[in-house]
Amino acid sequence: MKRVLVVDDDPDILDSLTMLLETHYEVTPTEDGTSALELLEEQAFDAVVLDLMLPVFDGTRVLEELRHRGNGVPVILISAHRDLDRQEEQHRQLGAFASLRKPFNIQELEKRLEEALG
Repeated sequence: MKRVLVVDDDPDILDSLTMLLETHYEVTPTEDGTSALELLEEQAFDAVVLDLMLPVFDGTRVLEELRHRGNGVPVILISAHRDLDRQEEQHRQLGAFASLRKPFNIQELEKRLEEALG
């Protein structure tokens, strides 16, 4: 089973995404960018669903650090923030696989994950 790391500081969204994705993936949830980077250093994941608006270490910084470390795991960014569109080119250059605006349809996320996992 493919392993997916889900990172979101909103406990309700984190729980919902975890429950919905667990039917198809082995899901590891975490609430902040620092712990996400630690988990990615310690374990292998097939994909990451990453919120942009995180405390301390935001999603963009997590993505930058991942790429700096040579980790090419597919990352799907999620955000309710309207800057998502403005930052899309920067995120693409950093190797983000896709960006989804909250609230999004879970089928859209599943489709993007399937594409990312090939």
